[in-house]
Amino acid sequence: MTSIAFGSPSRYIQGPGELHRLAEHAGKYGNAVFAVIDSYFYDALSASFAGSFAQEGKSLTAVVFEGEITADKIAAYTAQAEEAGAEVIAGIGGGKTLDTAKAVAARRGCALIVAPTSASTDAPTSAMSIIYNDRHEHADVYYYQKNPDMVLVDSRIIADAPVRFLVAGMGDALATVYEARATQRTQSPNYVDQQTGPYLGTRTAAAIAELCGSVVLEYGEAAKQANESHIVNEALEAVIEANTLMSGLGFENVGCAASHVICNGISATPEGDKSLHGEKVAYGILCQLTAEGYTAELETVRAFYRKVGLPLRLADLGVPATEENLRIIAKDTKHTEWTREPFEMDDEKVYQILLQVEQAGAAE
Repeated sequence: MTSIAFGSPSRYIQGPGELHRLAEHAGKYGNAVFAVIDSYFYDALSASFAGSFAQEGKSLTAVVFEGEITADKIAAYTAQAEEAGAEVIAGIGGGKTLDTAKAVAARRGCALIVAPTSASTDAPTSAMSIIYNDRHEHADVYYYQKNPDMVLVDSRIIADAPVRFLVAGMGDALATVYEARATQRTQSPNYVDQQTGPYLGTRTAAAIAELCGSVVLEYGEAAKQANESHIVNEALEAVIEANTLMSGLGFENVGCAASHVICNGISATPEGDKSLHGEKVAYGILCQLTAEGYTAELETVRAFYRKVGLPLRLADLGVPATEENLRIIAKDTKHTEWTREPFEMDDEKVYQILLQVEQAGAAE
């Protein structure tokens, strides 16, 4: 591989109250909007949007999202959007809601606006959806020709969201810099334009990944405090941007490595659904840095975790550190992103890394 590629949303807008300007923002792309809204926000937002859309002379068809993101559900929403004559698809809510809206927009060939209601993951900016089945099992990944036309982040809503979501987002975001370094060292491909790739990451993406890590470490503790007090300030805005934009651009344009493999392994344990994605990724960072031998950075990360409440051992994720669970997490190493690390790993080596991380966590 010698060619490089970079993908991103066309527009990123962040600030307090921006979601309530949805009619104005959507009007740049079309007059008929089909909004998939998370069930928690549906009643309040659909009622609030009615007046603003009427004032802007735009039509809105709002549907509630709940449950799992499946191929059948995407097909049903797509049919509804077609019946409504939608020109713009909006997704408002968590990752599954947003990924559903992405799939509907791709099938309809419509403009797409993504509005996350928490800063817990970096999914909003990406050109992909993670698909499950009705048994909540991972089924597929859909890759799209373009990223969202607009990512709209209302920092007022984020400030009122549970603090745990923001902190989990920090874990996911912090992995960006360490995984970027690993994939660069091994010249591993990114996730941009899978149809014509593979492509290498750009220097721009690497710089964004580095900035993402430094912003989280600098502002993370203060951002958590702001979230706890429901205050929108510079620290919270900085971490929202890192968790959402910087981390999203970083992971898609550079690629994931060991931290996300550990996350996936934890998810496969019987207790793996007790924690959030970013919390599991945060534990994965400890494993990756231990494997890479970055002792100084590992201590910096551990100190940060103690300040904001990220996990230092599997028990913090509600996962018993049994041999059975450790073996599940370490399984199939050679068929995962461990191959993006600049050294060879196997299941036994990963198992030993997990034992080291657990021993260090128990000593806290």
